[in-house]
Amino acid sequence: MPRPDPPPSPRPAPPPPWRGLLVRAHDAPGVTLVVRAEGLGDGVLGVAGELARLAGGPEKIAFYGEAPDGGLRYRFVQAMPGGGFDFRAGCGHSLLACVVAYGAPGPVTVRSLTTGDTVLCEPEPGRGAHTLHFLRAPDAPGTLPTGRPRDRLLGVPASLVSYGNPYVFVDARHARTRPHLLALRAEAARLLGHPPGSALPKIAAVGEAPDGGLSVRALTVGGWHPRLALTGAAALAAAGALEGTVVPPVRGPVRTPGGTVTVSAGPDRVSVHHKRATVTGTWELPWRIHAKA
Repeated sequence: MPRPDPPPSPRPAPPPPWRGLLVRAHDAPGVTLVVRAEGLGDGVLGVAGELARLAGGPEKIAFYGEAPDGGLRYRFVQAMPGGGFDFRAGCGHSLLACVVAYGAPGPVTVRSLTTGDTVLCEPEPGRGAHTLHFLRAPDAPGTLPTGRPRDRLLGVPASLVSYGNPYVFVDARHARTRPHLLALRAEAARLLGHPPGSALPKIAAVGEAPDGGLSVRALTVGGWHPRLALTGAAALAAAGALEGTVVPPVRGPVRTPGGTVTVSAGPDRVSVHHKRATVTGTWELPWRIHAKA
């Protein structure tokens, strides 16, 4: 007699949803969704259709994993207004968010797969903060992408700097309004070969503060930045270390609408000091990460 068909196997239970951490860097315009992805490779990205399920969620997404030689590797994704994602920008506050989510008590070296930067994050004893050292000389090849310390964009003096992120610094006496800065940013994007809808380059207006120091007003995706992006602070210090840019040497705290930012530049690095971030909650993820080694 033929054997009866075996009973159907029970349907396996769906895997529990992945959880990300929500981390708020204290000077950032919003939270970062931080997702740990072991085996993080140079090609790791969330599939666009799956990322789209996060519509209405955090605008900044950071994937990180342990590097084979120690430290972390990290990739940043920026959700753009109106839909879509930008995979080419970096975010220093999101990098710091990964370090805080990782929870190591000592220094952590992070390699940004998006920008190629290597950043040493050192805890500041007794302050509950970190100093982030961008381990590249300010005068390294590529810091001035046009090869010039100063250009003119629509008649406005500007310095185009690539350090942490591509940045445009303009003299605040010639560009104060958001529409004007957006027009200058679009011209810089054309000059550097970035798509018109890209998050890059970033832009900030630089001027003299009432106390004689340096004052900065920067744009971020969707509006004004409350202070200054962490990569913007690094780019500002790098620009100030180069002769001929529109940014004077940075000495002392930099004034922003939301408070001060402290940076320093050395021969082999730029450092951004007193940066804080806090885990504020969790987020259930409706997708899995697709990684390629």
